[in-house]
Amino acid sequence: MYVHFDGYPSTQLPLLLAAYQYRFGKNVEAMSRHLIDTVDYGWSGLGTDLLDGASDDLRQALTGGREFPSRKYSNVFNTNGAPAERDVITPANCGGLDWGYVLHRQGIEVIALPEEDRGPVVDWNTDPRSRFSDSYALWRPGRPIPATVPPRTTAPAATPAQPATAPASTSRSGFRR
Repeated sequence: MYVHFDGYPSTQLPLLLAAYQYRFGKNVEAMSRHLIDTVDYGWSGLGTDLLDGASDDLRQALTGGREFPSRKYSNVFNTNGAPAERDVITPANCGGLDWGYVLHRQGIEVIALPEEDRGPVVDWNTDPRSRFSDSYALWRPGRPIPATVPPRTTAPAATPAQPATAPASTSRSGFRR
């Protein structure tokens, strides 16, 4: 799948994870058909239509309330003027691309193309609100996924304050227990 505009993990992973979990009902084949088979060449940009079925809270968290459609990449031509055909992306032909995403049954492989030819796999069940790094050096095979957990949506329950020391009790005789 080729996405022309803003292909960074911090932008693409939340949309792709939410699309898998909600719009495509955790069906990677249906998601692949939509993202890969319905376009001749690729996408100009992925949009909020991929968030169909997600809660309003999640949509707000991922987009700040903005709505924008996915747009197919069109009018792509070779240097000879012939329409470009979709090609398999390899390290040899990905000049100019920074990131690659491969949809697997267990998750999305994220490849920092300037650095690696493979990458770690982000599990499909990862919270789309996670904050993913855009640093090439952090997306290496065998390393932890460079993400932070999503922020809390509610404040922690308040606990009553405990006194620093308990007051000493006294008895009628004046002795301290």
